[in-house]
Amino acid sequence: MCILVCAANPMWFGNKSNEPNNPAWTNRNWLKSRFHFSFAEYYNSSNTNFGVLRVMNDDLVQPKRGFGSHPHSNAEIVTYVVEGKLTHQDSMGTKESLGRGSIQFMTAGSGVVHSEHNLEDKPLRFIQMWFTPDRRGLSPNYGSMSGTQVDSKDKWGHLVSSADSKIKTPVKIRCDANIFIAQITEEKTRLQLEVKENRQVYFLAIEGNPTVSLSSGQKQKFGQHDAAELYGEEIYTVQGLGHVLVVEMKNDRSGGRGDL
Repeated sequence: MCILVCAANPMWFGNKSNEPNNPAWTNRNWLKSRFHFSFAEYYNSSNTNFGVLRVMNDDLVQPKRGFGSHPHSNAEIVTYVVEGKLTHQDSMGTKESLGRGSIQFMTAGSGVVHSEHNLEDKPLRFIQMWFTPDRRGLSPNYGSMSGTQVDSKDKWGHLVSSADSKIKTPVKIRCDANIFIAQITEEKTRLQLEVKENRQVYFLAIEGNPTVSLSSGQKQKFGQHDAAELYGEEIYTVQGLGHVLVVEMKNDRSGGRGDL
């Protein structure tokens, strides 16, 4: 999957100038974003969403930098922390810091203002996803999940599901979508990923080099940051050391890469 890499001006979100000579920094710019879909200055009419998933940004934020207060509305926002610590503050009175494996989620609904910062001395990386809610004008809401709450070592950890679903997960959002995480630590581990008829999956290799195989035997090896659109009805097999994220949802025949 082709992903746009962007480096935002530090002044856009109220940051000080970059510190490229700071030994704690791993990137010359305060922010390195990988946009999976059209976002901000990147627009591709053939890549605006994948079903209800309309934003997936893979952000690397350097120490003592972040996104100053900014508004959102009519979106279900889910943020997965890969490394470092993310500090969130919003107009609902919430302030919280979350570490690796944690999730912060927010119903922006009728409107909310929030900020996201890396207040630590090490870089922060997180995956932020925006979903189209099942209705507009919902009451704003915030919640979170600790990274120790769900075991995803060498198995699928089900972190997020629809508020209308009877499945028990730590996070519930107002749309038909599920999020799973797996941290594969042994080469012998093989995880089955069943995508049912009229369903689809957005697959992201967060870390490592996992391989995805089809029932036909066809295989595709992934590098860190690589992603793919997977469709049902199919049973995929995921193996190889890596940290992977899966967003499963209804195949509503909208979006998907129309240019590849």
